[in-house]
Amino acid sequence: MQKIQLKRERIYQGSLILVNSLYEYRERRGIRLFPASDEAKEILMEEEAVQMLHRAMMDINGWKDIVPVSGWRSRMEQQRIWDDSLAENGLEFTKTYVAVPGHSEHQTGLAIDLGLKQEKIDFIRPDFPYKGICQTFRERAVEYGFIERYPKNKEAVTGIGHEPWHFRYVGVPHAQIMKQERLTLEEYIVFLKSHQYGIRPYIFEEQGCRATVSYIEAEGNVTTPELETYNPKTDTISGNNVDGFIVTSWKDEEHRNGGKYERKDK
Repeated sequence: MQKIQLKRERIYQGSLILVNSLYEYRERRGIRLFPASDEAKEILMEEEAVQMLHRAMMDINGWKDIVPVSGWRSRMEQQRIWDDSLAENGLEFTKTYVAVPGHSEHQTGLAIDLGLKQEKIDFIRPDFPYKGICQTFRERAVEYGFIERYPKNKEAVTGIGHEPWHFRYVGVPHAQIMKQERLTLEEYIVFLKSHQYGIRPYIFEEQGCRATVSYIEAEGNVTTPELETYNPKTDTISGNNVDGFIVTSWKDEEHRNGGKYERKDK
């Protein structure tokens, strides 16, 4: 156990940051980026996210029929994609399927667009059907911390059209909780505010694993109070890019591998 003081600037960092039309991504240096696959070394993702993507694909032999289409983007690249789509497809299409530069999840390194391997792949809207190996990945993705970020019938919440190909790494157990509660990331950030740290944590239990998830509001302009029960072996902290922090505490170190959920049937 140790004391830890959370600086307000940390609300803009972590696997649970919300980036959308309302909340801009704050660029930061030092993000470690790695190739999404051996065959697409130019497509990059943040270190932990890409590790979990590799594990998921290895378990389902996914790279045989699935290809990464787009991962991390600089703001400059996002601007180019926005401008090109605007010229080719018009404003309505572009607003539906392309995030405004500065407000794209792709700039975080936590998002990946996947496509079914075929001769021609649409960069903006790759084919990723609800069947076969694509659906297998979709169903198993939460075990590895990924969610389908822009589901059907949630367009009014996310501000983006239905994108079956776009997956976002949020980590575990958050992906499982969001699936169980049928929440988008926008809704999950709000949902967790009713589970305040030290008062009413959300309890996650599955396959013999137990974790608690709770919210801490960022106070003032500089720091929040110290956490006196923080255990770096079992706890993780992520900002939400809005107004606070999300603390995840595992029952014991065995069930936390760098903040990642370990399946007991392996």
